[in-house]
Amino acid sequence: MTARLPSLNGLRAFEAAARHLSFTQAASELNVTQTAISHQIKRLEEELGVRLFIRQNRSLALTAEAQDYLPGIRAAFNDLRLATDRLLRKDDDNVLTVSTLASLAAKWLLPRLASFQEAHPGIDVRITTSTSLVDFQRDKVDAAIRYGRGQWPGVRADWLMADELFPVCSPALLKGNKPLKCPEDLRDHVLLHTSNANSDDWRLWLTAAGLPADFSKQPGVTFDMIFMTVQAAIDGVGVAMGRTAYVQEDIAKSRLVVPFKISLPVDAGFYLVSPSGRTDPPKLSAFRQWLLASVQNHL
Repeated sequence: MTARLPSLNGLRAFEAAARHLSFTQAASELNVTQTAISHQIKRLEEELGVRLFIRQNRSLALTAEAQDYLPGIRAAFNDLRLATDRLLRKDDDNVLTVSTLASLAAKWLLPRLASFQEAHPGIDVRITTSTSLVDFQRDKVDAAIRYGRGQWPGVRADWLMADELFPVCSPALLKGNKPLKCPEDLRDHVLLHTSNANSDDWRLWLTAAGLPADFSKQPGVTFDMIFMTVQAAIDGVGVAMGRTAYVQEDIAKSRLVVPFKISLPVDAGFYLVSPSGRTDPPKLSAFRQWLLASVQNHL
């Protein structure tokens, strides 16, 4: 004989109260009164014939039985959320959401995306930008392009491309009155910097070029995103420290030039990251195949 299931409202109240160890916070989360939570928990305890909470003066604790019961309830609610999400997202089977860095989207991904749309007109691509590591369940993202060494737990990471550091400038600046024939000539030019993750790029390259590290501290202009730094170099504001993925398109189209032959390999690169341990939906398989082929064709 199938056991009668307890009240769903009681289970929701129990899960929230157990997570917060507070009836007050559970009530706030579920948008009910604290009294309602207390009544729902009491009714659930009566239905189960088991005490779930130890109520103390200013604290709440789970009984041993509740600690055993809680993981199963959490898993059941998670299954309900996932099932509901799958039901409501059936219309999204052809919507592919890709997360990446803003500068990489602007300077590398978007110029190539037209060929994917031509090959797969039935897939609606949505690009989101973030510097954080993606949580595929929470963020509702299908795949991400990330920079690093590819050692992220719980995800599949497909290698895309390596990165190198080298100065870039506009053709007009290179032909201007101030020479730019050797790295020492950078003393007479404005250095363009990118803050945050790329803030050390100039120092690393200058050291590799045999110049003092403090050379990079001369007055310059700093931007918080690398695509702005690259655009400033295109506009002739100064000399930027380029990274392969962000400048190769502009070099190919002669918007930027590389004044020196010294480049510095970086021990990290770009990866296509996606959920591991499950079969790819067709939209993700198509995107991965296209992206890996696109990278190979541009090598």
